[in-house]
Amino acid sequence: MAFDEDMIQRIYASLPEKIGQIKKKLQRPLTLTEKILYAHLHADEPLESYTRGVDYVNFTPDRVAMQDATAQMALLQLMNSGRKTVAVPTTVHCDHLIQAYISAKPDLETAVVTNREVFDFLSNVSNKFGIGFWKPGAGIIHQVVLENYAFPGGMMIGTDSHTPNAGGLGMVAIGVGGADAVDVMAGMPWELKMPKIIGVKLTGRLSGWASPKDIILKLAGILTVKGGTNAVIEYFGEGTSSISATGKGTICNMGAEVGATTSLFPFDKKSADYLIATGRASVANAANAVIEHLQPDPEVVARPEEYYDSIIEINLSELEPYINGPFTPDAAYTLTEFGKAVKEKGYPQVLEVGLIGSCTNSSYEDLTRAASVVMQAKENNIKVKSQFIINPGSEQVRYTADRDGILAEFESVGGVIMANACGPCIGQWKRESGQPDRPNSILTSFNRNFAKRNDGNPNTHTFISSPEVVAALTIAGDLCFNPLTDTLVNDKGEKIKLQEPVGFELPPKGYDVKDAGYQAPSGNASNMVISIATDSNRLQLLEPFPAWDGKDLIEQPLLIKAKGKCTTDHISMAGAWLRFRGHLDNISDNMLIGALNAFNERTNAVLDTETGEYLTVPGLARKYKAQKLGSIVIAEENYGEGSSREHAAMEPRFLNVKAILVKSFARIHETNLKKQGMLALTFVNKEDYDKVREDDKISILGLTDFTPGKHLTVKLVHSDKTTDSFEAAHTYNQAQIDWYKAGSALNAMVIG
Repeated sequence: MAFDEDMIQRIYASLPEKIGQIKKKLQRPLTLTEKILYAHLHADEPLESYTRGVDYVNFTPDRVAMQDATAQMALLQLMNSGRKTVAVPTTVHCDHLIQAYISAKPDLETAVVTNREVFDFLSNVSNKFGIGFWKPGAGIIHQVVLENYAFPGGMMIGTDSHTPNAGGLGMVAIGVGGADAVDVMAGMPWELKMPKIIGVKLTGRLSGWASPKDIILKLAGILTVKGGTNAVIEYFGEGTSSISATGKGTICNMGAEVGATTSLFPFDKKSADYLIATGRASVANAANAVIEHLQPDPEVVARPEEYYDSIIEINLSELEPYINGPFTPDAAYTLTEFGKAVKEKGYPQVLEVGLIGSCTNSSYEDLTRAASVVMQAKENNIKVKSQFIINPGSEQVRYTADRDGILAEFESVGGVIMANACGPCIGQWKRESGQPDRPNSILTSFNRNFAKRNDGNPNTHTFISSPEVVAALTIAGDLCFNPLTDTLVNDKGEKIKLQEPVGFELPPKGYDVKDAGYQAPSGNASNMVISIATDSNRLQLLEPFPAWDGKDLIEQPLLIKAKGKCTTDHISMAGAWLRFRGHLDNISDNMLIGALNAFNERTNAVLDTETGEYLTVPGLARKYKAQKLGSIVIAEENYGEGSSREHAAMEPRFLNVKAILVKSFARIHETNLKKQGMLALTFVNKEDYDKVREDDKISILGLTDFTPGKHLTVKLVHSDKTTDSFEAAHTYNQAQIDWYKAGSALNAMVIG
């Protein structure tokens, strides 16, 4: 079934004329990224050549997608927007609130009971505003979107950092915070800095143990976790045509780990095959009719150095499988290098758990390739040494894989099939492992591996690889096992070498599903009253944040000076805290509890200068707020890296933090801070970070003349009465300054 087919057909019908006008105006060939972005300029935005990495531009996305954790806050904000229905097609997907513990059926039953209040709220609000609702168990948002909504040449925003998964079908799909989603759902233009474009040329063809996952694992090692910031990664070259649509989705999905705005592939036969297999032949046919506009222009492919801001070339024929980690997704090793690194660095060599799934690698192709490795072990009487967990990506994938005997192969060697949900990938894993803080190693096919992310243990060494490599090393139970060269010993003492994995890009007998889990809006519920119990600890109506008082910030106390990596997992943890995603007061008790205090090398222990005691970070912030004081957060590079969760911006705003001053920001988080009326500032001179002392009083001057491109001044008053002053930069344009003055972007929208 094709959703929103009329809209898609209209887009394709108008595309040739739009692209013609764009090329006539810009007077040059276009990359695929440019074709899609310029074709989605907001009606009030002039068609002109915008400077990449500089100009802010307004767009009109075609649709919005939200997962259940982030949708709560987004919908609470939408309820304050004054809208009766959403302006663009929108969906909510219940995939984050299902904890992996026993297996799919009991875990889903438990989740439905424990989260009933939240699921009912999401279902009712979706119905009221005309939003499609995917019930718990339907699948992981990005897999469901790829199967049902993604289309070549479209533009989508989603309240999850891995929204770019849809780029596997040639869609510009961008992860955003809930406030951005509210703008689009309310029919407002959506603003984005015109991104730079990194061209990745793929040559050759994957073979053997190499998989699409290895392309992005290698690229993560090249670009690092912030090398793609404010850029789109556009893949081109003959190598793209040999990769399946779901494989391309995997690559685009994990582009979020290098900070990319999004990633995308050109439309080709593999894309059309997947559209047809998932019941969207009409979309495939319409896309084929305008295929030249769903690929970069031939001149771009012939002379890429003239059209991309930078170029990286990867020869797929020479690509070796990779394993990345631990604690960061850009620590990249080939299989040949990895075993040596494990021993040299003293990582726990015994592999305790292998996990396959998440939004990154949970397609039919992923499961069949991994199952082919498992089948070899079973046929050769090789015991699986490690615990084995599998999360299918959607009910359609699960049902089809079950029908075809794929899931039974995993279960026959002790594998446990968990619910069609994110589960361990986002910390929703009730792992029983004895000592909670002991060093250990796990291997996943997920996308993110920050400390504590999967099981809450800071000493769990999480490594990332492809599903087939996860399967091989799970069988071996040893991180140093290399399936390319090493053998395993079976019950008879025979040495067995695993053969190259094989799988099916698409099910030979086609996809099938009895109940995909979709609930359509009734179309007549706009007058429905949404009530939230005043004593609920899961949901809380939002009160508008106060507007700026028109004054500079004078002598605010330091809340925390964070040292090293400070991701959104450090700022607002997931895991058990997911249950409070709809209750801003309750979830604010996790604000910055994972950040490392630069002054004492401890987490969640900051100095109360009034008493000399060390309090929790949210505890001290609440004390200052009760005293009608603000506070300031200082941090280092790529602050807010990782998830799109806007709670990491809303919690400081709620606890009266006045400014976040850092060496650099991750893109989504900086935008989220701006949307919530926060000051997001960067050191002009990064060495000024070292000047901030634990008991400083901090002033931020120049706000009364807050203008685009003009630095603000930071003044530190130390306890010995000496002072330091330095400049702080910002990237606010006039509209964003108006958000700050109004108290938030939502306030500004309602006022406007």
